Amino acid sequence: MAVGKVYLVGAGPGDPELLTLKAVRAIGEADVVVYDRLVPPSILATIADGVLQINVGKQAAHHPVPQEEINQMLVRLARAGRTVVRLKGGDPFIFGRGSEEAAELELAGIPYEVVPGITAAQGCAAAARMPLTHRGIASGVRYVAGHRKADEPLDLDWKSLADPDTTLVVYMGLANIAEIVRNLIAQGLSGTTPVFAVCQGTTAQESRICAPLEALPVALKDASFSGPVLFIIGKVAAIAMERSARSDAAHCEAISVVA
Repeated sequence: MAVGKVYLVGAGPGDPELLTLKAVRAIGEADVVVYDRLVPPSILATIADGVLQINVGKQAAHHPVPQEEINQMLVRLARAGRTVVRLKGGDPFIFGRGSEEAAELELAGIPYEVVPGITAAQGCAAAARMPLTHRGIASGVRYVAGHRKADEPLDLDWKSLADPDTTLVVYMGLANIAEIVRNLIAQGLSGTTPVFAVCQGTTAQESRICAPLEALPVALKDASFSGPVLFIIGKVAAIAMERSARSDAAHCEAISVVA
């Protein structure tokens, strides 16, 4: 039997219309789709009838299918002659463990292809009409993970991250946000630095808040987000606040005119 092929596909931040054409084509060719928790039902609905779907989603402190088992599953399915799509939220190579799966496929001699996706930082920022870099405001952007495996302590270069001229994007940081805020302020980042926090970004269920860095932990308790939260920390978050305020004001004015 001929060996199949594995596509490591980024599903984007949640909005099905943000899937790339290449991702749509790969999903259409799949015999099996192995998908993560962050892939929403609206994207799973694009999978053709008869295609085997395998949920290997992980949550904090709950990994029903260990990563090593997922790696071997992809190899096993491909060796059985299947065309496999490994479907991940965002981009497979940005905090998606796609590189671990690619290494296992290479070791086993399985053909594979990486299909990049729009990562959450890009998608959520664009949905809020907020740049991640902006001339004179933010000259760079940093992506960091806000947690470590097995609840190990965060070991980040806090001094370099507390740069007022850089946008800091924190993935998977909700559980450790008080520690993150404390360390950034201790290393000199102003407590008034604006922060944009978004849950289920780019989807119909999106919820978001904007708050100063020092007030963020309390604001999050009031927000009661359900699901993964992305944090965009830096001066660019003020742009999102300003544009949101103008949009709300225009919406209220339109309602008044209609009334």
